[in-house]
Amino acid sequence: MQFETGQFDYVIVGAGSAGAVLAARLTEDAATRVLLLEAGGKGDDWLLRMPLGFLKALFKPGYTWPYMSEPEPHLNQRRLFLPRGRLLGGSSSINGMFYMRGHSSDFDRWAQKGASGWSHADVLPYFLKMERHWAGDDGKHGAQGPLAVTRNATRHLLHDQLMEAAQAAGLPITEDIHVYEEGVARGELTIDERGRRASTFAAYLKPAMARPNLTVLTGAQVSRVMLEGKRAIGVAFTHEGEAKQALVGCEVILSGGSYNSPQLLMLSGIGPAEHLRQHGIAVAHDLPGVGQNLSEHPRVPVEFAANGAVTFVNQLRFDRAARHVIEWKLFGTGAFAAQVNSANPILRTDPRLAQPDIQLWCNPVKVGAHLWFPGIKAPPKHEMTSDVILLHPESRGHVELRSADPADKVKIHLNIFSAAADFATARAGIRIARRLYGTEPMAGLVASETLPGPDVTSDEALDEHIRQYAQVTQHPVGTCAIGQGPLAVVDPQLRVHGIAGLRVIDASVMPDVPGGNTNAPTIMIGEKAADMLRGRSLPRFEDHT
Repeated sequence: MQFETGQFDYVIVGAGSAGAVLAARLTEDAATRVLLLEAGGKGDDWLLRMPLGFLKALFKPGYTWPYMSEPEPHLNQRRLFLPRGRLLGGSSSINGMFYMRGHSSDFDRWAQKGASGWSHADVLPYFLKMERHWAGDDGKHGAQGPLAVTRNATRHLLHDQLMEAAQAAGLPITEDIHVYEEGVARGELTIDERGRRASTFAAYLKPAMARPNLTVLTGAQVSRVMLEGKRAIGVAFTHEGEAKQALVGCEVILSGGSYNSPQLLMLSGIGPAEHLRQHGIAVAHDLPGVGQNLSEHPRVPVEFAANGAVTFVNQLRFDRAARHVIEWKLFGTGAFAAQVNSANPILRTDPRLAQPDIQLWCNPVKVGAHLWFPGIKAPPKHEMTSDVILLHPESRGHVELRSADPADKVKIHLNIFSAAADFATARAGIRIARRLYGTEPMAGLVASETLPGPDVTSDEALDEHIRQYAQVTQHPVGTCAIGQGPLAVVDPQLRVHGIAGLRVIDASVMPDVPGGNTNAPTIMIGEKAADMLRGRSLPRFEDHT
C-alpha cells in the first residue's frame, strides 16, 4: 500500500533517543499527524526492561546495528565494535543508562560555534522539562518530566570504599554532578521508580502510541528522502517486503543517529558532491559537511586484579543471579535493578583547565562477566576497572558511503587519537586512576594492576598501551553539525542547509561531543526541537542564586 499524499504532517525516520521524543511531543497536538518509521523491531522484552540486562542486550544482534569501524590508523589498524540500537527507543533501549547533561560550558561553546539558541541558558529549561529527578524540583532539576533519573543502588559495588579512597587521594567529592559539574559522585541512571529501564520508548513513545494521530511502523527501512527540486516531500521505504512511500504535508525529520542520518542524506543526493558522484548518486545539493566532524569519547582500559572474592562476580553465581532476577521482577529492587558502577569520577587532569577533561569508568566487575556455579562453571576472575574516558577529544573522524545500496553499512572512520593532545590526556588519566586505586581503602582491595601493568610507566609505553587497547564509549556525534560555516549541515533550527522541509534532529547535530554520556543531551535536543516545530520555546534559564 501507499500512504495518501498529505496523510501525515511529519514523517520521522528513526525511533531512538530523539525520534521517540519528537513523535510523543508532536502528537500531543491532536491535529498533528505523525508517521514514525523504525528499521528495527519493538524490542519490548524483559532483558531490555531489567537494568542489568544491558550487559547482554548491547551485544545481541537482534537489538543492534552491528557496526564496525574501518581500521583505525592510530590504533594499530584495529577495527572497533560500534553497536547502535536498532529498535524502538534506539540506543536508549540498550545503553548503560547513565544520565549526564554535560558541563554548562559545553553548550556555551556550541553557541560560540554558531549554534545560536543552544547555550546552557537555552538548553537547561529542556533538561528540567524532561526530568523526573531524584533531587526533586529545586530549581536545578526537574521533577515532573517523563524521564525518571535515579541514583545508582550501590550495594555490592564497592562504592563506599571508592568514595573514601577518592577523598583520601585529594580528589573532589560531590553529591550532585549536575550542580557542581566536577568531582566523584554516585552515578545517576535512567531507571524508573519500579526498577525498569527508562528508555525513550518506555518514557515517551509507549504512552503515546495509543493516539490516533501517531502511526508507528517497525521493520521499516527508509532508502531515501524524496525531493522535488530543493524541497523534501516525503520518504521511500520498504516495509513487510513492499516498497512504499509517504508524502508529508509539513516536513521530513531524520533521527537515525550519527551514522544513519548522514547516510540517508547522502543516499538522497545531499552531501559532498564528488563523493556522491563516485557512487553514481545524482547530486541534489552539494553539502560538504555531511558525514564530517565525527566525534567520539575514547576509552582506555585500566584494570586491577582484586585481592580476594570481593567484586560483583559474587552476585553472578547462578542461584544468586536467579534470586536477583526474581526480586527485580516482583519488587523492582536488588542487584539487577541497578548498574554495575562503583562511582562516577568527573575530573581535571590539570587544575589549570577550565573544566573536567576525563571521566573514570569505575566498575567492580568487567563487562562480559558470565554467570557461574560451583562445580559446574568456574567464576570469572575477580577484577575491577577504572577506564579513562576522554571527555573533550580533539580528534575528528568521518562517515562515508560504502555504496549506493541502502542495505550497505556506512564506512566509519573514527580517527581517534589522531591528535597528540588526546594521548597526553589519556596518559594523565591513567595516572589518576592508578592514584585512586592505589589509595586506601581501595589499595587493600587491589592485588595487582593487570592493565596496562605496573611496569608500563613511560609516556612511550603508555602510548603503546593506548594504541593496543583503546575503545570508544558508543557516543558518536557531530556528522550533521549545527552551524553556518562550510562544514555545517543544519542551521540552529536544525533545518538542512539548502533543502526546505527537511531537518535532522538527533545526536549528529551536536557541533562537538559534550563532557558526559550523550543520551541525555540527545533527549534534550528532541524536546527542544519539538517546541521549535510547534512554534514555541521555553524561556532561557536565569540563575538568581
